[in-house]
Amino acid sequence: MATPRSSSLPLAVLAWLAVVAMPMALAANDPPAGRADGPRAQAPTLSNAEQLFRAVVKVSTRAVPGARSAATLGAEREGTGILIGKDGLIVTIGYLIVEADQVSITDHRGRDLPAQVVGYDHASGFGLLRAIVPIDADPIPLGSSNGTVERDPVLIASHADDAAFAWVVSKRAFTGNWEYMLDDALWTSPPTLNFGGAGLIDRDGKLVGIGSLIVPDASGDDARLPGNLFVPIDSLKAILPDLVAEGHRKGPQRPWLGVAADEVHGRLVVSRVSPGGPADDAGVRAGDIILGVGGEAVRSRGEFYRKVWSGRAAGADVPLRLLQGADVKELSVKSIDRIQYFKPRTMY
Repeated sequence: MATPRSSSLPLAVLAWLAVVAMPMALAANDPPAGRADGPRAQAPTLSNAEQLFRAVVKVSTRAVPGARSAATLGAEREGTGILIGKDGLIVTIGYLIVEADQVSITDHRGRDLPAQVVGYDHASGFGLLRAIVPIDADPIPLGSSNGTVERDPVLIASHADDAAFAWVVSKRAFTGNWEYMLDDALWTSPPTLNFGGAGLIDRDGKLVGIGSLIVPDASGDDARLPGNLFVPIDSLKAILPDLVAEGHRKGPQRPWLGVAADEVHGRLVVSRVSPGGPADDAGVRAGDIILGVGGEAVRSRGEFYRKVWSGRAAGADVPLRLLQGADVKELSVKSIDRIQYFKPRTMY
């Protein structure tokens, strides 16, 4: 039998309400000089918070047999999804649904409901699902991640009534070694362990990010402040219609090589090559040092990605200059769209 979630709100929610409500209430009663009236800030309430958590669901997926992503992501995955559409549309982090064979959600009543994959975007990291059975909840509106600034109080909402109060401690670029880069990621602290697909909620009760990682350096300085990384919701807005209609963003896709590279003492070292991927087929090996792309030197992941992606689309040949052992080699890698590497290929 399904077990409904507790109706009591987590202490983190109450703390968040206390922090954001007072400044907003004061702002509502003290309009800027020279303006007699106008829109007033609405302080969040317990009722609004309860409604918000109805839109937070648990996402459970199982990958297809022989899934290539299972080696790094596991065959069974679990995280959070956020209802953003009245038609049951749910946004989550994409790695939960890559090569998913079975997808289900658990709503605030504790019901396990079937869902289907709607779309996936590797460039941003977002995944979309749709609940097949209606969810008794109002969608959470999309906010502005561009308008979110450092020191803003936020709420990290994840499944099973788990919530964490946090602060935005940094807005800056992020590069992952799986050929992934965000220009303006949101970094929060203190950290929460239930980050995958979690919703980052601003003081207006709007969604400004989706959880991706737990990190040791949220602030980006030498203090090594632990926290979480969120994909900014503004990266979804422009591609949302495409993902819903086509399952992927329109236009040429980025070239993908199948190379995981890490920055080590000023060098870019290949830590893993995807088996059967383009780089593997071209002869790239773990331990190689990437020296350049098309004759241009690279020393960081950011430089590497920008040079691979600039002026190229999936299917293009990418010339790499590598140090393999004691030998410098020039290799040409026939890139692909990353989705072509996964099973089933017709899913998105």
